[in-house]
Parts: sequence; structure tokens; C-alpha cells
Amino acid sequence: MNVVVLATACALVYGAADFFGGLATRRSRLLAVVVLSQVAGLGFIAALAGALPGTPSAGALLWGMAAGIMGAAGLVLFYRALARGTMSVVAPTTATTSAAMPVLFGLLSGERPEALALAGVALALVSVLMVSRAPGGGTVRESTGPLLAALAAGAGFGGFFILLAQAPAEAGIWPLMGARFASITLVALLALATGRTLRPGGGAVPTIVVAGVLDMAANVLYLLAAQRGLLSLVAVLVSLYPATTILLARYVLRERLHPTQTVGVVAALAAVALIAAG
Repeated sequence: MNVVVLATACALVYGAADFFGGLATRRSRLLAVVVLSQVAGLGFIAALAGALPGTPSAGALLWGMAAGIMGAAGLVLFYRALARGTMSVVAPTTATTSAAMPVLFGLLSGERPEALALAGVALALVSVLMVSRAPGGGTVRESTGPLLAALAAGAGFGGFFILLAQAPAEAGIWPLMGARFASITLVALLALATGRTLRPGGGAVPTIVVAGVLDMAANVLYLLAAQRGLLSLVAVLVSLYPATTILLARYVLRERLHPTQTVGVVAALAAVALIAAG
């Protein structure tokens, strides 16, 4: 399957996963959402592992575990930011940071995309900044906490993308098994150390499960894309996922969108076209 199609599909699924994750954190405790969604994702990947090609190895699992630790830290921070901030601001801020890290890593590692594709990368990063515009503004005092958490979450996700892409391609999706095992263990230990319950809020389980399955499905699409294309291009396409999140927030939660955000969504589509053409 075409790398651009895989990465774009990944962005769409990630955006939907983050939307449902944000809803879940408003109905249940943060660590309960993270652990239960991760367990749901583990069940999903376990079912897929035997159906998709790939050979497990110690190296693949170790790269996956390292990625999982970074991803888990990012996820905890991200869901905390979603629970306390505006979804249509937090998600794009995280995406900007998580995109910049692997793009820079790829370029510094010697990747040299075509000029048209590089133009698409630049436009994609600009589009993410545009959709980061908060509808109706908001004071610095109100937004500093969630924004700092969103930036830290982006660093965690960026590390996840970079480390996961280092796993050998012949491993297939097995690195994700290592990633999920490590992330569940880390967050469960955090809950134990802080004395926080992992019992979900009433009626939150279906939303948590949907978020977890969608997140793992997006991880699979990302890994398949990263194994077939340049990290600097795949990562920036994946970073466009806030377009899905803010549109769902707009039409389901009735969050207002600033005109700049709407232009940003259009720019994101143009960026995908440029990268595909390059």
C-alpha cells in the first residue's frame, strides 16, 4: 500500500482515537483511562499479530519497549492536558512538537526528500500551527498549564515515533507488542506508587475501549508506513491528526473553530497532496 495513504489513514485514526480519549478523561480518572485503553490496544494487536507477516526478535521487542516508555509518558501528559484544556488547542500543540522531532531526526540522519515533498512538509507544519489557534482566545493564565503538558506530551510522542521506526522492518508489527507491554507496566506502576485507582468511571468503559483500539490501529498504520517510507515524511503526515480531532470536537462537542483553524485544515489537505506528488 502507498506510504502516503498509510500515513494519512494513520492521521485520521489517531485523531479519532484522541477525540475518544479526551472524552474518556472527562468521565473517568486519567490513569484508569490510560491503562484500560492500553490493555484494549494490547488485545487488538495480539489478535492481529498472527494474521500479519513479521518475525519477532529481541531487538524488535527492545526497540518497541523503549518506544512504549516514551509513548506512555506522552499519553499520560496528553490526556491530562485534554482533561484540563481545550481539545482543539491541546491536540494540535502536541502534534506540532511530535512532528518536529522525527522530521529533524530524519533530516539529520541523511534523509533527503524531493523538493516538492519538502514544501509539503513545511506547509504541514504551518497548518498544524494554524489549527492550534484557540477559538475565542483565552488568557495565558488559563492556558499555560495544559499547553506545557501538551508540549511535553509531544516530546514523548516524537520519541515514540523515532524509536519505533528503528525496529527492523522484518519484525512486522511485533515491536508494538513490546511497546504496549512496557507502557502498561509503566503506567500501572505509576498508579500503584501514587495510590490511584484504576477503576473507570461509570459508563466510561466503552469510550475507553474505542480509544484504545483506535490508538493501536493507528500505531499499526504508522509502523507499516515508517517501514516503507522516509521518517521525515511519514511523521509529518501523521502529525496532521489534529484536523480530525478538531472537526470531531466541532461537530460533536460544539467547540467553536476560529477561521484560521479552518484554513489550517485546508492547508493540511494541500500538504498531503504535495507530499504525495513529491
